[in-house]
Amino acid sequence: MGWGEGRASVNRFRQVPVVLLLAASLGGCFQPLYGTSPETGRPVVRDALSAIEVQQIDAAANTSEARLAVQMRNDLLFNFTGGGYPAPPTHKLKVQISGSRAVVNIDRNTALPNVETYTLRTSYSLTEIATGKVVVTGNASTPVSYDTLGQQRFARLSGMHDAERRAAKVISDNVTARLASYFISGS
Repeated sequence: MGWGEGRASVNRFRQVPVVLLLAASLGGCFQPLYGTSPETGRPVVRDALSAIEVQQIDAAANTSEARLAVQMRNDLLFNFTGGGYPAPPTHKLKVQISGSRAVVNIDRNTALPNVETYTLRTSYSLTEIATGKVVVTGNASTPVSYDTLGQQRFARLSGMHDAERRAAKVISDNVTARLASYFISGS
């Protein structure tokens, strides 16, 4: 190790206390999203989310959207309460969904689709029960692709249902994150 290399390593270690001091000073600015003790006087996000009444999601009977509406509502309820009992409602959430399929790739030999995409679109609004004021509105969508595995009908249906369930889970997680952000920031 030469003179220049030793000097560079000493300079590198001089920056460590500065970085640690900066990290310690900024550590109080952040709070965990699902923390248990509010220092700001605001309700904890977990408590605020558990006080959301999720309304039934309307969908036409005997359709894949009807099946997904039940799953999405259940996912939202679990995300909000963690499987526990909900708090007395302070807000109500209205969700509307629609889905569509598209063929991405077709097998040249059989003329059957190899890859399809299922896209789930959602619009939602959160309303304060006490005032009747809509405080959050938003849209979310997610495309999920799946292989149809050629001529195997059951495999195609199974893949399609799996893609629909994955899309519903992604959307419910997105809605949960957006509402948690609202309760943290107030906007």
